[in-house]
Amino acid sequence: MTPMPGQPCVYDTDEMILAQYGEVLRQLVVERTGSDVELLEGTGIEREMLTDPDQGLTYAQYMTLARNALRVTGDPALGLEYGLKLTPLSHGALGQATLSAPSIRAALQLLERYYHTRLSPVTFRFLEDDTDAIIQIDVQLDLGDLTPFLIETLFGTLLAVNRMLFGDTLTRQGRCLLSYPEPSYGDRYRKFGKVEFGTGVNQLRFRKEFLDLPMIMANEAMKNIAIQQCEEALKAVEARHRSPLVARIKAVIEQSETLPTMEEFASKLGITDRTLRRQLQQHGLTWQGLIADYRHTKACQLLRETDKPVDIIAWTLGYSDPSNFGRAFRKWEGMSPKAYRQQARQAQSDAGNASA
Repeated sequence: MTPMPGQPCVYDTDEMILAQYGEVLRQLVVERTGSDVELLEGTGIEREMLTDPDQGLTYAQYMTLARNALRVTGDPALGLEYGLKLTPLSHGALGQATLSAPSIRAALQLLERYYHTRLSPVTFRFLEDDTDAIIQIDVQLDLGDLTPFLIETLFGTLLAVNRMLFGDTLTRQGRCLLSYPEPSYGDRYRKFGKVEFGTGVNQLRFRKEFLDLPMIMANEAMKNIAIQQCEEALKAVEARHRSPLVARIKAVIEQSETLPTMEEFASKLGITDRTLRRQLQQHGLTWQGLIADYRHTKACQLLRETDKPVDIIAWTLGYSDPSNFGRAFRKWEGMSPKAYRQQARQAQSDAGNASA
């Protein structure tokens, strides 16, 4: 999805996520196929990284891993099973904090505050209306074909935790609303309860009277320890987002008619390109990565929302040879720009028919 109006664009290299997420996915693929060789191809991930608690994955690495997993398993519904395998402990301190909370309401409030530390392009919102408690997921990073996989993973995780703690108490009269059209494997959703597709939102709803149910693993001391760790992680994420340098680079990239080189931008700042490179490294970023992620996000937007020929889009994004753009786009999305546009138009058409 493209960012909502007024929200900053989030790039693939902006944040790191827990390597444990990748390890759970790797184990699932090995269960299915007997090997992780094809899964790790092109990701830049070494197997040992996934079991190192001090390691993280960039979003670009994680998305490549997910696309590989979908391809090698041949299962478009893999996200549902993957989400069920992500136990609360897979989420580190955040999982411990929510499990230790005194009530469902308190647990959801903690998730709303700290989920940004796990997947910063994902906004986790806890809402209430007259009858329902609502968990809403909004995605700011343009994931293209991976949007259903991510949403399925998140909802699968929430449903697994719910069943572990409360059985079917919450979902018995609840429902799941999904923004995208019903996929070919729609029936596999329905084992979780009522599901509606093509609604324009991604929500889990259950009766708000359940919000004050006690959590069976409530522990005030454990909760406070975990919250302290979550606060430290949140401060680190917010510090990266507040970086004036990174914010200025993104603004220049997005507003420039032609993409600047690192040397040109460094000259505007009155520093050397070596100094700029070092400052970016302090945020876990590279100039090439920022440019590539901008091109990726902008290319998806132009293909979805305009009728510009692919050659013109390539030129707009600074590619003198359209074939180089095509190769880069296949690496990002696993398909050609033309195929992506056709798939996006079909999805838009299906969504329109579903809401008619």
